[in-house]
Amino acid sequence: MASALALPDLLIVVAYILLVIGIGVYFSRRGKTRVDYFLAGRNIGWLAIGASLFATNISSEHLLGLAGTGSKSGLAVGHFEWLACIIVLLLGWVFTPFYLRTGVFTMPEFLERRYGKSARWYLSIISIVAYVLTKISISLYAGGILLHAVVGWDMYTSAVVIVVITGLYTVLGGLSAVIYTDLVQMFILIFGSIALTLIGLDRAGGWDAVVAATPPDFWHMFKPMSDPDFPWTGIVFGAPILGIWYWCTDQYIVQRVLSARNLDHAQAGTVFAGFLKILPVFLLVLPGIIGYALSGGEVTGDRSFAWMIATLLPTGMKGLVVAGLLAALMSSLSAMFNSTSTLFTIDIYQKLRPAADERETVRVGRIVTAAMVALGLLWIPFIGMLSDERMYVYLQSVQGYISPPIAAVFLFGIFWRRVNARGAMAALLTGLLLGAARFILEIQHKITPFHNDFLVFLATVNFLHVAVFLFLVCSLVLVGVSLASEAPATAKLANVTFSETQRAPARRSLMHRVNVAASILLVLTLLILWWTFR
Repeated sequence: MASALALPDLLIVVAYILLVIGIGVYFSRRGKTRVDYFLAGRNIGWLAIGASLFATNISSEHLLGLAGTGSKSGLAVGHFEWLACIIVLLLGWVFTPFYLRTGVFTMPEFLERRYGKSARWYLSIISIVAYVLTKISISLYAGGILLHAVVGWDMYTSAVVIVVITGLYTVLGGLSAVIYTDLVQMFILIFGSIALTLIGLDRAGGWDAVVAATPPDFWHMFKPMSDPDFPWTGIVFGAPILGIWYWCTDQYIVQRVLSARNLDHAQAGTVFAGFLKILPVFLLVLPGIIGYALSGGEVTGDRSFAWMIATLLPTGMKGLVVAGLLAALMSSLSAMFNSTSTLFTIDIYQKLRPAADERETVRVGRIVTAAMVALGLLWIPFIGMLSDERMYVYLQSVQGYISPPIAAVFLFGIFWRRVNARGAMAALLTGLLLGAARFILEIQHKITPFHNDFLVFLATVNFLHVAVFLFLVCSLVLVGVSLASEAPATAKLANVTFSETQRAPARRSLMHRVNVAASILLVLTLLILWWTFR
């Protein structure tokens, strides 16, 4: 396929790439301590935190995957985005005070404070594996689709180019480079997506014309319980479980608030990110629906967004939107690289070699990052088979098997002092075995369909319902084993549970009051949106 980018478009993309590399070079000259490299010196303000939370989350699998799923199912996939607005408030108001109070570098480190070393090892290893199965591989798969459509490169050439560019500025500048490139990338991403949506609406003849050209159920977010992808029961009860794991306990996201200069800035950043998360339904899902309308239903799935870029946008604007897509991909990948490095060096390598100095630790982390990228590249061929051209559903389904036990041990650990290390490990291992069994059954059924009705049910029941089941089972195991064994020592629970935390004097700063008011406004806005598109 010949390149769909004219010279002005290519110049815009090259200018963007040089900009983000320049940011990495700039921050490579800053401090080289562990706090500087992994947590940006714990001195990041609310605007950069919120922008980084948004840009890190919105990777190319969101741009391509949300649009692709929207072209097949309509607005319902946007539930994950709007639910995130609420969950990110939980990150700021419920979880972050504990994280900042304990001064941890990683989420596994927090679990060790609450439960012990075994929980830390489990979460470190599972998180790294999850990055390969979901974040790294699917981001590279999405980037390959994009560059193949607009430049003509094959999947692996595209993935290698993206990895080299992203790895360069991430390795150079650490978390500071990641966060401040995210700030730039947020504006490019939003502006480019707005341009594509408005041009697509104009070409389709306006909102009413798009609605008339698409199935009526595309515009209702709440689907029947029998819906194969987005049953309302799964959305209401299952999706929040995935959200709590992802937004409140995953190193990939939480590392941003750990870098905040204080709690007020961390909370303001989460509120800002919550408002930004309203946008993807209109800027990412809607273009997929517009593409369905423009093509008469011929163009659907993960390639719909790239098709719109290649066919609708004029020279110059095309380069800006491609830069926005690359921004989304690179911001997400850079966050994965930095989080993987942090998890491995802080939670694994330093445990094995406590005498390692900071230079050795960072060097080993860079080597491990390269290994994670290689594993992600090897997993790419399987994603197309599993995703059925709806990569966003694939991403959420895999997270649905990983997240329930982790969400359970964090929630119970913070809210109830009685749960202990034995209960936590029993719950984590139970969730791991049950989640892995479901994942294997799903893969096997995709390759060779089962004929036994019970096995077909186990392999095909909606992943959100599976998440609810796993959460309930893991919670029961956690509580049951904990009550059957010795209660944790009170001294061990200091600052990691509500009941054993010193209450600080009420904070009445102007920023705190603004954060409270903005949080209430965000919740009200979401209720109005849900009612409008019910």
